[in-house]
Amino acid sequence: MESKIILFDGVCNLCNGAINFIIKRNSKATLKFASLQSDTGKQLLKEYNIDSLKTDSIVLIDSNKAFLKSDAALHIAKDLDDAYPLFYSFMIIPAFIRNSIYDLIARNRYKWFGKKESCMIPTPDLKSRFLD
Repeated sequence: MESKIILFDGVCNLCNGAINFIIKRNSKATLKFASLQSDTGKQLLKEYNIDSLKTDSIVLIDSNKAFLKSDAALHIAKDLDDAYPLFYSFMIIPAFIRNSIYDLIARNRYKWFGKKESCMIPTPDLKSRFLD
């Protein structure tokens, strides 16, 4: 099975918490990770024509397509264990509604959850799932 790549804000506490949550619930290890600040993250943003000034949270690269905001989060849910794939059913809610909630959280994530000085460093056993 082909790996999917999640790009995330490496200095955001909420984003890092979400990545840890995903890692624990993606037992098939189909998801790989790169921070938006990394060389890989910057290259993928460029390759998929995503403006880094307008995209500062989560991006999912899957089957040569880039998914942003709530679309990315809901597509990621499909790769998680247990009942989490059921969250994908929220795709029936119009994107402008889903993304307005997503944008509210994204805009306030540093204020509500804090910010790190540098990107997280994966443990040796998780290193293979992180792209530089």
